[in-house]
Amino acid sequence: MKFGFPILLVLFISCVDGKDTYQAGISAVNLADAQTQKQATFAGGCFWCTEAVFERVIGVQDVISGYTGGSQKNPTYKQVSYGKTDHAEAVQINFDPNQITYAELVEIFFATHDPTTLNRQGPDIGKQYRSAVYYHDEQQKEITEAYISKLTSDQVYADPIVTEVQQYSIFYPAEDYHQDYYQKHPNHPYIVAIAKPKVEKFKKRFKDKLKTSS
Repeated sequence: MKFGFPILLVLFISCVDGKDTYQAGISAVNLADAQTQKQATFAGGCFWCTEAVFERVIGVQDVISGYTGGSQKNPTYKQVSYGKTDHAEAVQINFDPNQITYAELVEIFFATHDPTTLNRQGPDIGKQYRSAVYYHDEQQKEITEAYISKLTSDQVYADPIVTEVQQYSIFYPAEDYHQDYYQKHPNHPYIVAIAKPKVEKFKKRFKDKLKTSS
């Protein structure tokens, strides 16, 4: 009977004030999520493509398209896409490190875009489409630089890797209509011609990291 009194007390509180107990439970769950969640920030050309790939990675909880790497505050898509800012189109990835590691995300990033073309990805030309990794801590920096060195020493690419490795500063979410663009506009010519092949490449190469819902 050592635990009898505490158990009865919990049940009593739940019955008398169920709403407050429920809210406390929700807060505890959110706090747990926040403690296990990590972030990664990548720029790999048009964010429609990069977002579509990482939304399908197991352990990734959320992917947000946006702008980073520049000094201008609150940039708009028109400003960034016209090259009027220093920002790059990028994605902010929230992930559970217990399911997917940062190193694995870096591997997927380099495998699903061309890190050897300076300020360009396919038909998209300009500094806003540069290849870049924005690290959130020294460990992310070391992992990224080590992987670039490995790709270089293994001669995976015929041309030198030009991916920038920069410290993360601030990320501005893109306009709402850019979020989940791949899902919302599957028949858009750009999605069909450019984004879909990247998604299919990811699915084929990283079957063990693909969400079952994908």
